[in-house]
Amino acid sequence: MQRHEIPLQEQIDRLHEQLRHAQKMAALGELASTTTHEFNNVLMTILNYAKLGLRHEDKPTRDKALTKILEAAQRAEKVTNGVLGLARNRGTEKSPTDLVAITNQSLVLLEREMNKYRIHVETHFEQTRKANVCGNQIQQVLLNLLTNARQAIGRGGHITIRIAENKTSGTVDLSIRDSGSGIPQEKLPKVFDRFYSTKQGPDASGKGGTGLGLSMCRDIIEEHRGRIRVESKVGVGTAFTLMLPVATEAADATAVPTPKLGVPTQLNLGTTSNLPS
Repeated sequence: MQRHEIPLQEQIDRLHEQLRHAQKMAALGELASTTTHEFNNVLMTILNYAKLGLRHEDKPTRDKALTKILEAAQRAEKVTNGVLGLARNRGTEKSPTDLVAITNQSLVLLEREMNKYRIHVETHFEQTRKANVCGNQIQQVLLNLLTNARQAIGRGGHITIRIAENKTSGTVDLSIRDSGSGIPQEKLPKVFDRFYSTKQGPDASGKGGTGLGLSMCRDIIEEHRGRIRVESKVGVGTAFTLMLPVATEAADATAVPTPKLGVPTQLNLGTTSNLPS
């Protein structure tokens, strides 16, 4: 019986894909603790305001309680949609994707972590067309870059995120700039090399230090026929810029929207007709 040997390049590609999947699972595992705390806060808010509404029969108090309960449910919806966006297995299929929405979902997932380290996040989003990307892969890149930025800052600082369309290059550009320690110029050419890291190992949260994150980010962006750039200055900070191809109108017309949880965005407190039975 003739043995079928898998070509070396195919073996490498398979191992590469397995490594990427393992990193995605690791990212989901890291988010598990954060989302558990988030849902605990949401549940406590809902329980406390439900009790308040039950104890008081006057309309203003009950209206306030219902409004707070609705806000908490909408917060839970955002967290859940963010995790589902990362967990959903869409393979490598690309479709017109709103980078602003993907970025906002990522920020929701990291909000507790940013608050813990007293990091202010500032966003500047211009009106742009959608990018032709695989949404969950780009979200994985964003989570990695934002976590790196938080680690570079330490405690107390700011991160600036900008999204704008570059009509000259036909790309949607997304930049993440931090006020961290910066990277020495002699180390910049190596930051995307596999297993190279400027960190001394995982931080207090257990994240980072393997030297795989940025190399995987580069691979993902290049597979999208995009580019990733880095600029840094010691003592000032670092900026990563993703340049992703704009989606064509034809692709936009055939795009299938990603299903989301359905929590009402408005509550008519004057009647009960909008409340679920």
